Amino acid sequence: MTAPGVDDAVREKPPVTERRLHPVTPLRRAWAPVAVLIGWAVHDPDQTQRQLTRLTTTTLLIALAVLVPAAALYGFLTWWYTHFAVTEAELRIRTGLVFRRTAHIRLERIQAIDVTQPLLARVAGVAKLKLDVIGTDKKDELAFLGEREARALRAELLARAAGFAPETAHEVGEAPARELLRTPARDLAIALVLTGATWGTLAAALVVPPFLWFATHSLWTVLAAGVPLLGAAGASSVGRFVGEYDWTVGESPDGLRIDHGLLDRTHETVPPGRVQTVRIVEPLLWRRRGWVRVELDVAGSSNSVLVPVAPREVAEAVVARVLPGVTVPPSASLSRPPQRAGRCVPLWWRGYGLAVTDSVFAAREGLLRRSLALVPHAKVQSVRLAQGPWQRLWRLADVHVDTGANKTVTARLRDAEEAAELLRGQAERSRTGRRDARPDRWMA
Repeated sequence: MTAPGVDDAVREKPPVTERRLHPVTPLRRAWAPVAVLIGWAVHDPDQTQRQLTRLTTTTLLIALAVLVPAAALYGFLTWWYTHFAVTEAELRIRTGLVFRRTAHIRLERIQAIDVTQPLLARVAGVAKLKLDVIGTDKKDELAFLGEREARALRAELLARAAGFAPETAHEVGEAPARELLRTPARDLAIALVLTGATWGTLAAALVVPPFLWFATHSLWTVLAAGVPLLGAAGASSVGRFVGEYDWTVGESPDGLRIDHGLLDRTHETVPPGRVQTVRIVEPLLWRRRGWVRVELDVAGSSNSVLVPVAPREVAEAVVARVLPGVTVPPSASLSRPPQRAGRCVPLWWRGYGLAVTDSVFAAREGLLRRSLALVPHAKVQSVRLAQGPWQRLWRLADVHVDTGANKTVTARLRDAEEAAELLRGQAERSRTGRRDARPDRWMA
């Protein structure tokens, strides 16, 4: 006989309700067969041109009459066979028209959920959910959901990840956010103009194609080199302006929220406790204005920018919210390598610096474009000392600090005895930091 109460518990367990994506999704997925044909045409343009010249108008119309319904049918079927459901412990995503795939995403493994809205999605009133899950490199996504449904599902998943009961998680709603920073469009535009990479890629795009034309007189060679250079120039200037437009950083119980984008609107979350490294970048032409850029290394996440441009004191205040209890060491407190380091790296050795505080390992590099990396002691996974033959000759060594984001921060060209002491001391500081660190929890 079954123990009393077991059947009742089984009967009381709520059924799993599967849901479909927004009905506009088939229109997005119908482009897949068309994209395959376009890719084939771009791969071999000469062959494509020869094939098209052989086709009559009637044949082209028949091909379109077959392709359009086939693409529409493909989009509908892939939408029809895609479901998702939220259970007590996981998010299930079931996809696949021919080959079935079911993703079981444990709720406690979710560390960030981003809401993105490409331009056409904003027009249609839909949004895409991207999930950062611990231990995976590729983001799972739900594309597309209604905008309200996407935000409600995001809030529910975060509440469930924080430990709220399933029956109350959907009532929690989105946690309120307090704005910390908003980047003016004027400052962003000026910062891009004062960035050397913008002018470098633009100069290459203007100089290289004419040079190749005079050297080869081949149009395909010029296009093959010129188009990527123009794309890089656009991405480093116009693309960055469009992507980082109206950049807003807000603080909420579920982490720092980042909203940005002119055409495609993105709502990202910097997970609490998952930031491994913070980099404060200071290009040469920004220094007179006192501007800096703040970049991140987040374990298991693709979020990499915290502040695109801001006054240094404002940026440091935001860094203090990402790394509680951490104070950014002033430039005067960073110690340079000994002067004999110039025999290993002439002139550029002056850009290196190091400071070790009670909370962080801080290393600076770069002479024209300075970059100060801050690694909390609790996030250090391993410490290594490296010394090449030329460095051994001048009694110098590099100290490498590895983090949980598979990144390395290096204190370069330190005195060999100082480097050995750093190695021993940092190992102890890391053990102490991990012991005293607060647990990584949502909505703490």
